[in-house]
Amino acid sequence: MSLDAYRRVRTIAESPRATEYRLMSQITGEMIHARDSGLSGIALVPALHRNREVWSAFSSTCAAPGNQLPNELRASIISIALWVDRYTSEVVAGRDSIEDLITVNRAIIDGLANENLQAA
Repeated sequence: MSLDAYRRVRTIAESPRATEYRLMSQITGEMIHARDSGLSGIALVPALHRNREVWSAFSSTCAAPGNQLPNELRASIISIALWVDRYTSEVVAGRDSIEDLITVNRAIIDGLANENLQAA
């Protein structure tokens, strides 16, 4: 089976939460790899950029009219996304560590994993 065919099947079979779990796991893994490789500051930008993009997408989705998540959850996701955006700038500038971003993502991954287990 070609890679494109596999991706199409996965897209059809995978729930939105499973997709979010997979994406957050990949991005967090990239940040962990960057940290473990001793990268800091501007050298972290590739991994941090993907993380910032996904949080921006989560925020935009939560702010969109018709989003059916509970209001409190939507507000929390938007708040985290705003924090990720600000904090990422501090990490790139070398004033903070990537560790807190990894910790936040791991908490989200754990929540998505628990939700996926309950749905199964």
